[in-house]
Amino acid sequence: MNYKEKLLKKINDKSFAVGIVGLGYVGLPLGLEFAEKGFNVLGFDLDQKKIDFLEKGETYIKHIPTERISKSVNTGFLKATTDFERMGEVDAIIICVPTPLDQHREPDMSYVEGTAKTIQKYLRKGQLVTLESTTYPGTTEEMLLPLFEAAPDLQQSMTPSDSEGNNTMTNSFVVGEDFFLAYSPEREDPNNKKYNTATIPKVLGGITENCNEVAKALYEQVIVEVVLVSSPTVAEATKIVENVYRSVNIALVNELKMVFDKMDIDVWEVINAAKTKPFGFNAFYPGPGLGGHCIPIDPFYLTWKAREYEVNTKFIELAGEINTYQPYYVIEKVMEALNESSKSLKGSRVLILGAAYKKNVDDMRESPSLKLIELLREKGAEVDYNDPYIPVLPKTRKYDYDMTSVELTAENISSYDLILISTDHDDYKELLDLINDNAKAILDTRNLFNNYKVFKG
Repeated sequence: MNYKEKLLKKINDKSFAVGIVGLGYVGLPLGLEFAEKGFNVLGFDLDQKKIDFLEKGETYIKHIPTERISKSVNTGFLKATTDFERMGEVDAIIICVPTPLDQHREPDMSYVEGTAKTIQKYLRKGQLVTLESTTYPGTTEEMLLPLFEAAPDLQQSMTPSDSEGNNTMTNSFVVGEDFFLAYSPEREDPNNKKYNTATIPKVLGGITENCNEVAKALYEQVIVEVVLVSSPTVAEATKIVENVYRSVNIALVNELKMVFDKMDIDVWEVINAAKTKPFGFNAFYPGPGLGGHCIPIDPFYLTWKAREYEVNTKFIELAGEINTYQPYYVIEKVMEALNESSKSLKGSRVLILGAAYKKNVDDMRESPSLKLIELLREKGAEVDYNDPYIPVLPKTRKYDYDMTSVELTAENISSYDLILISTDHDDYKELLDLINDNAKAILDTRNLFNNYKVFKG
């Protein structure tokens, strides 16, 4: 059977069913794009709470409107389940699971590997599998391909094949003929007003030309532009390069921030002046530390893989060291700001403004605010937070704080010894005067108070 032509026909007439594994900040937006284009989407996730939200047509990600989800659910194009045995119902399985670092800052591939082994159990001929999780170059070919090539042919196993009439399972999956495998890195930027899932060009690398053709045909149904590269390894490396570029440049401005602070030069003013140059300079901004799933993590996937080739990625690792140090630098600035009021950090009350890793989202992944809470508590400070997008701090892989957002009132603000700006939500811009008039001390790590005389970190 020509599975490629069969899949291409199903894509064109939209009888193609899409499976999304992992319904988080990457998987859910992608699933919605397919559902809104008339494709049947079945989402898979281990978190029953997410499934319950979707079945009720409700959102659990703040920047994705409930109306958008309810429409796709009510039309029947979006469904979700925790039952991974249903993988055989879909024509494509798109993997969007986390790829964090472990405690030794090495890749934790357990989510990808666990998902791949589950797919191996239920893979049938004529399916497309794509990996979107950020990972090291070589993952698709070294981890996923051998597993899927060795998948048991469940359909053939239903036919007696020996003299005793016993069912037997055979391993007869040929990539590019019986199944199709590709890597296409996610490029999500939550709550970006200019670009979204559909309008960000998508890099794609398949194992074979047939894999490229099928995957490209599918993604082109929902993505404005698909950029083909020669292999999954090139696509994996592309994603790493994008985030190494950002990590290194952010480390540069973080280092400049610390140098210019000693020289009594405002780094924000310097950057704003430098970016008036119409060529040769892209503005990056300092902060209290790196956040989000990509920039704090992805570069270390490359440094880990490079060691296999006996290459020491000094430049990338140095950038990581500088960025990792930033929360500690902020604590030093907190102590300096409190000293101006003859206060010690131990016993002081500190209110952190912003818990999300970036402004105007409820995304807590790798947020530097979580590290700041830990460090402040270790120093003996009493810590609270406010975030209009995160009423309760959720449990993460590293942290489990029992904390709720404090209301920003004049009375509350004045009760703290220091207000620490960690995330520059737009909501705070309307409250600058309230905060400035009532705060005893302010440390601004995001230049939110750019026209106010406050401490900057």
